[in-house]
Amino acid sequence: MEPVQRRKLSQEVLDRLIEAISTAEFPPGSQLPSERELMAMIGVGRPSIREAMQSLQQMGLIKISHGERARVVNPTPDVIVDQISNAMIMLLATSPRGLDELKEARLWIEAALVRMATRNASARDLEALEASLRDLKEARGDHARFVGADMAFHGLIADMSGNTLVAAATKGMLVWLSRFKRELVSVRGKERVTLEEHEKIVRAIAAGDGEGAARIMTDHISRANDLYRQPDTIRRALVEE
Repeated sequence: MEPVQRRKLSQEVLDRLIEAISTAEFPPGSQLPSERELMAMIGVGRPSIREAMQSLQQMGLIKISHGERARVVNPTPDVIVDQISNAMIMLLATSPRGLDELKEARLWIEAALVRMATRNASARDLEALEASLRDLKEARGDHARFVGADMAFHGLIADMSGNTLVAAATKGMLVWLSRFKRELVSVRGKERVTLEEHEKIVRAIAAGDGEGAARIMTDHISRANDLYRQPDTIRRALVEE
């Protein structure tokens, strides 16, 4: 039989606050009581309250602004993914297999998403994809803008899948991967190839050919995976903006 583990007071406070948020005692958009009020309500000292509040902020459940009471955040998938972005970028920079595993995951997920996007595509979605292609064409020659337009295109397809959780995770992966992408100007002709592949994906979606779109997406991402920096240069990305 294992001994009973003593829990930190801050963990007890955290559990109480999470329960209050999840039961809508403090609904999204509302402000939490002040530190002094929470101390009186829960019967603990200021250090335990502050530690619990920091944990809530790290979990993406509240936002703490200087001079204001903490505000409860609507825990959408986008907010949750954004909360872990810095940690994920650090993991990719320090894990020998991290970047390769993320590229593999993106390949599998986006191939599945484009099938779903094809099935769900509306006339408005197709117009948005065409507009995204125009943005990509206009961004040629400007690396940062081109990468941004590329990410927006893939993010749009993720949204078209109709699965908000997977779409948020996919867009998070795109942000994480973008920190390690080499300048396309150093890879002759890659911008043109990327644009052509995007156009083929749009044509397949418009034709209702989900399997064809998935094959093109798989080839596209497999080729694009070569554009990411190797592990011996990855750490430089942590200080790049």
